[in-house]
Formats: sequence, C-alpha cells, structure tokens
Amino acid sequence: MSIAAAAQYVFRPGDAGYDEELAGFQTGFAVRPELIVGATDAEEVRAAVSYAAARGLPVGVRATGHGLPGAAEDGVLITTRRMDEVRVDVEARTARVAAGVRWGQVVQAAAPHGLAPLNGSAPGVGAVSYTLGGGLGILAREFGWTADHVRSLELVTADGALREVTGASDPELFAGLLGGGHGLGVVTALEVGLVPVARIYGGAIAFDGAEIDPASVLRAYVEWTAALPDALTSSLAALVHPDIPALPPHLRGRYVISVRIAFTGEAAEGERLVAPLRAIGSALGDSLREMPYTESHTIHSDPDFPHAYWGDGILVSELDVDAAASVLELTGPKAGRMAVVQINHLGGALAVERPNSVPYREAGFLVRALYPLDAEGTGPVRELHARVEAALAPRRLGRALNFVFGDGERTEGLYDAETRKRLARLKSELDPANLFRRNGRG
Repeated sequence: MSIAAAAQYVFRPGDAGYDEELAGFQTGFAVRPELIVGATDAEEVRAAVSYAAARGLPVGVRATGHGLPGAAEDGVLITTRRMDEVRVDVEARTARVAAGVRWGQVVQAAAPHGLAPLNGSAPGVGAVSYTLGGGLGILAREFGWTADHVRSLELVTADGALREVTGASDPELFAGLLGGGHGLGVVTALEVGLVPVARIYGGAIAFDGAEIDPASVLRAYVEWTAALPDALTSSLAALVHPDIPALPPHLRGRYVISVRIAFTGEAAEGERLVAPLRAIGSALGDSLREMPYTESHTIHSDPDFPHAYWGDGILVSELDVDAAASVLELTGPKAGRMAVVQINHLGGALAVERPNSVPYREAGFLVRALYPLDAEGTGPVRELHARVEAALAPRRLGRALNFVFGDGERTEGLYDAETRKRLARLKSELDPANLFRRNGRG
C-alpha cells in the first residue's frame, strides 16, 4: 500500500499545502522534508514510520513547532496537530492526551472537574513533547516533573509496531521514554496524572532595572527562595522589552526584572510569603492575585506568535549570585541585542528520584537563556551564550532538554553518564538503523 493510500494528508515539496503544513512556532530554522504526513491517528503514524524505514529515511515529529522536528531534513516529517483528542478520567484523576494536544486544551478539559495538569507556562506548547523532555511546570516544586506522573504511553517504534508501554509492562523502555525525548520512537498518546487544583495564588511583580539594581533584585530573590514551602514555585526573568506599540506603554524599551509565582495555598498566606519581594522597591507592575487555574497562563504571558529564536537551559547545583548577576549584566541593555533570561527555582518534589530518565534532579536552579534571531543568524547569540555558560561553569551540572532551542546537533551535557549509557543501549535495541536521529522536540 502506498503512503498516499495509508494516510489522508500527504505533502511533498511543491504540493499545495506543503509550506502551510511545515509552518510552526519556531521560524528561525528551515527544514525541507522529502515527505510530510499529517497524521490523524496512530495507524497513520505507523504507516509513515514504515515508509521511512523501508527507504532508510530519517523521521522527525512536530506538534506545534516550538522545537526542531529532529532529523526531518530530506526525510519524513510526521505532523501530529490533527491528533488532538483529550479524555479526562475524573475518578482516576488522569488525562489521555493524543500526540498533537496543546496544554491549554488539557487545562480546559480538566478544570470543570476541579483538576489541573502539570503544564508549563505557555498554553500553546505540545503536551506530549513537553512531557517526554521532562516537563517543568508552574507547580513543579510541589508535584515534581510532569514525566513523573505518566501512567502509560502509546508508542510507534522503528519497526512500525504500535506498543502500549507502562512501568509494569516494560520498565526499561518506560523509563527511557520519560525524559529521553523522541529518540526511541513516536509517542502517539500518553496517559498522565492530574492534580486536585482548581485555583492558585499567582502572578508577577516587575521592577524597572534602570531604577533598581538588577543584582539587588536577584540577590533578594535567591535569599527569599531559601525558606519557601514546596507549594510555591517561582522564577525570575530579565529582559529588555522592545519599544513596540504591541506592548503596554510602561514596558516599552525598559529593562524589566520580574518574579513570577504560583502558589497552591491560601491567598492570605501567599500575600504573607511575597511580602519580602514587595519590600525590594517600587514595582512597575504587580499582578499577584487569586485566580482560577484556567488563568494560570497569565502569570508568564509568554508570546503566542511564531518567531525565530535560539536558546539553551543550564542546570546548576546552586546559584552563585555574583555569577548570575554577571549573566544579567551580559544579557541586559549592554548586550546590544535582545536576550531573555529566566532563572527557575527547583528543589522540592523535583529532587525526588523516580524511575525515568529525567536527569540532574539535585539541581537547585535552572538558568534559561533565549535569544531572538535577526539577519545575523546564530553566530552572535552563540558567542554571547558562551560567555553566559562560562559564568555559570563552576556549578554547572548539565543542560535541560526542553530548553535547547534551535540546536539539535549539540547533545553534550543533556544526561549524566549512567542515563546516557542506558538510553544508548535502548537506542541500539529499538532503532539500530537510527531512524530517529536526534532528540528533536515538536
């Protein structure tokens, strides 16, 4: 049977709809697959993988296009956005999520039942790819990595087989998939636990970096995190906002340092906990409030429009405030280009060992750096990021897979030695022809 007969949506270069099917959130890196299969179910994914395997073509996967689609160049790209079914089991507190589902859909499906998924900050991110990379959610310190809550996965392997994988049925493969990315096959669905959260206390406090020393805000933030309960997850972000009409007037062109918070306790206790942050100085904005979980995306207000960017995430054992302050100095107004730095406070449930491949659980903080790209390409931002890495090197543990943007070839530091060895063994068993050639994220 031909691939056109096995799948409803098949595109080749030059076909009507090819460019539209290829479009994604990340616009900075172009791939030109020989074939795109817009899968509508697991059987069509099987057909696409079998087609590629028979011809020795690499396979990439894309849901929303926030990350690169792995090894799709001159190969087969499977797009999963049409696989968008969410089924909530209220009694079991789980959601079965198909490969193309975005987190916003899961939030909306769970909310009527007083439940919430362990989603990230952006509702448009694909739930499956996010979870396979570990999944650092806005409630992570209380509940851990999203991968820790997966009950089962539906997987198409390089031999075209469709498997249901659980910790009981195949503990080694189950552990390898969770935190291991897309290197072992195409996950067509997964079942993940939900948590009984209907409302939170959260929002952001923003400070003007021209009026308050960014290093003093950073120092106050790090000192503040030392005594927080696990029920409070937070991050600090720093960026020079572009001077464009789309932004509120009070943000345009300003260097802004923000602390973002999500707390599952009572609002009164949240107010008490954030008092030291409010004492830092006059705020540009303060959106902290009690809110339904369905409004949790407003805490970070991540951009929802496609754009070009490159980035990386560095996990550190603890945060050296002087080193982190030098990162802010490097990436702030003097950088000469826009850079977005986010420092996530880890610990709590994130540090608890689980039977999966999420590495570096001992990390105290994650430093994420994202650089919008312009006509100069990645050269200048790679040079800038090398200086960021050098500042953090003494306490660096490794890199965070979910936050490696636009650099599918650079894999060093993504796993500790033991995890890397275990994943390599699984790879050699399941995909000896290396069909899935990179840890691409869709």
